[in-house]
Amino acid sequence: MMQKRRQLTLFVPHDQSEAIEKIRAEFNPVQFRIINAHVTLCREDEIEPLDQIISNLQKKKLKSVTLNFDTVIQFSEGKGVLLPVANFDGSFQNLRREILLNTVENPREHQAHITLMHPRNSTATEAIFEKIKQIDFPKTITFNEISLIEQESKKEWKILQRFPLK
Repeated sequence: MMQKRRQLTLFVPHDQSEAIEKIRAEFNPVQFRIINAHVTLCREDEIEPLDQIISNLQKKKLKSVTLNFDTVIQFSEGKGVLLPVANFDGSFQNLRREILLNTVENPREHQAHITLMHPRNSTATEAIFEKIKQIDFPKTITFNEISLIEQESKKEWKILQRFPLK
């Protein structure tokens, strides 16, 4: 049986992804191959019933979201590296609430971030982490589109539908 996963994602715009993708390609080639740099907006367990979520995405005039990023940190016992969001103006959580309206009564607080090295398929040694810390990553990224994506059996993620943000 093929396992399918779906989620809502904010892909890093191409004009701001160069430094991020370079690190991902070098230190996490598996993840780099299956999905572009992104911020996960809603995980698969949150977007059911999908019909209601799509309706929310289509009917609402959702605004683009600008995220400010902090310095890189290690996670998962040092195996992974991520670029955490520094701003907590509520815009990311508000966007999640609008999308999940009438489906999830109290959406969990999801900490926005960009994963540079996923611990499932990479390991951040001290030397690698030191090298990553020297990179000049974008400090601010504006996301103007939400993508509904799907992955079958750990293969490459595919975009099913795009929803522009105002």
